[in-house]
Amino acid sequence: MLPRTGGILLTWCVLATAPAPAPAPSPLNVLVFSRTAAFRHESISAGVVAIRKDGTEHGLVVTATEDAGAFTDAGLSGFDAVVFLSTSGDVLNLRQQAAFERYIHSGGGYVGIHAAADTEHDWPWYGRLVGAWLKSHPAIQDAVVEVTDRTHPSTSMLPHRWPRRDEWYDYRSELPGTVHVLLSLDERSYEGGSMGNNHPIAWCHDYDGGRSWYTGGGHTIESWSEPLFLKHVLGGILWAAGTRPVTTPSAPQ
Repeated sequence: MLPRTGGILLTWCVLATAPAPAPAPSPLNVLVFSRTAAFRHESISAGVVAIRKDGTEHGLVVTATEDAGAFTDAGLSGFDAVVFLSTSGDVLNLRQQAAFERYIHSGGGYVGIHAAADTEHDWPWYGRLVGAWLKSHPAIQDAVVEVTDRTHPSTSMLPHRWPRRDEWYDYRSELPGTVHVLLSLDERSYEGGSMGNNHPIAWCHDYDGGRSWYTGGGHTIESWSEPLFLKHVLGGILWAAGTRPVTTPSAPQ
């Protein structure tokens, strides 16, 4: 048997060399930007509330603003993702646009929701970031959304055919081949669609050093109390913030 003093020394050595507990991961910081310079959606307030609630429940720190003055290098530097929540029209000046471009260059995440595709039509870089601009839309109605990627964190919880009610956008052009389509609309399931068999409604891509995720849903106030839609948006935010693996781009459509 070891002498008592040896036992004490051995115990002290074990305690001294034990690894320190790993620090708790820092929470993700998300900026929700909802300034409008054209049409303003009544659902914006409901969207802000829902994203804040989801953030609290999933460890996100959510800051909401309509102040474009937040778009400076210092103002954006602390955020893992910036959500354009049904923004519309010309919402950033040239200095603010340049700061946002630098933010994406440095690895930042962008999330576009619904009318984010009706924003900054005279800024080509933004058009490539969001993926496509709004062309038109029919009346709000029920439609069937088809899931084209069952593994992405924003779609893995969805049924293969997802019936829901919303305002369904047609876009000005097809998506570039580097953009990965997540959801498409079945135009046979509603009236007024004009894109035919190739009608994406949610997508993602790596862009200019950062990540971009977009969903065309979210027009109605009711959207922001739909559990599946909220999970869809949360998954997009987490992916854009860089917490999930990069999705391999789809083949050109």
